[in-house]
Amino acid sequence: MFIIIGGVVVLASLIAGFTMAGGHLLVLVQVSEFITIGGAAIGSLLIMAGLDNIKKIFATIPKAISLKHATKEDNLQLLKSLYDLFLIAQRDGLLAIEKHIESPEESDILSANEKFIKNKTAVAFLCDTLKVMLSGGVPPHEVEALMDVEIETFEAENHPVSSLLTKVGDAFPGLGIVAAVLGIIITMGSINDGAEAVGHHVAAALVGTFLGILLSYGFIGPLATFIEHMIEDEVRYLETIKACVIAYAKGNPPIVAVEIGRRTLISDVRPTFSELENYLRGKSE
Repeated sequence: MFIIIGGVVVLASLIAGFTMAGGHLLVLVQVSEFITIGGAAIGSLLIMAGLDNIKKIFATIPKAISLKHATKEDNLQLLKSLYDLFLIAQRDGLLAIEKHIESPEESDILSANEKFIKNKTAVAFLCDTLKVMLSGGVPPHEVEALMDVEIETFEAENHPVSSLLTKVGDAFPGLGIVAAVLGIIITMGSINDGAEAVGHHVAAALVGTFLGILLSYGFIGPLATFIEHMIEDEVRYLETIKACVIAYAKGNPPIVAVEIGRRTLISDVRPTFSELENYLRGKSE
């Protein structure tokens, strides 16, 4: 949502400032410059990114636009879901949670956590790890190594999205200059057509430079940074799950396991010890 709001603010500020200075908006509508810069950017993306990465980019952008950052309530729900699973395993044995991890969508514990159950990566991460633990004979340090590998793989798989967008954003000013140079070449060819024609061509050429810089620093660069932070938040979410699971695997009671996980959360969305304790007990603060 803030991506849309930010984009509107950028455009509104530019339009307001340009018109207040006496500019005419139609001058900025130079279709040839749009085609030159946009086509070159798409072409460069095709050169440096494979088809799989391009698919990931187009799949990630809508996700970033509709993203709702995790709140303290979301984290409380996650910790409670893990606590309830560990409590069942402690009371009835590890095999008692098998039905919950085999069909998490049908689990009354996991399905109650809407943010978690919609996160297919997190669901697979937790359930697959618990299935390994159910198989027996896997020491906690091996489970931890297994979870670390999966987190590293997730980062390696998603890092190219923000990296490629950053490179495209960095290229836009240069592509804008290319479009401007082409515009100047056209201007030189029409120098005998009069001052009005020359002025029109020069304006079109400058629009190319303006457009390249605007797309780079006003849209693509910030979007790439947002996606990078989004991936970091996702990794932090997985790290919290990992901390809880490993703590329980080492023999800690459920309340201690989720407390260890709580401390991996950043302070802005981290519940206090009392808030977590009361939430687990079904009480309000």
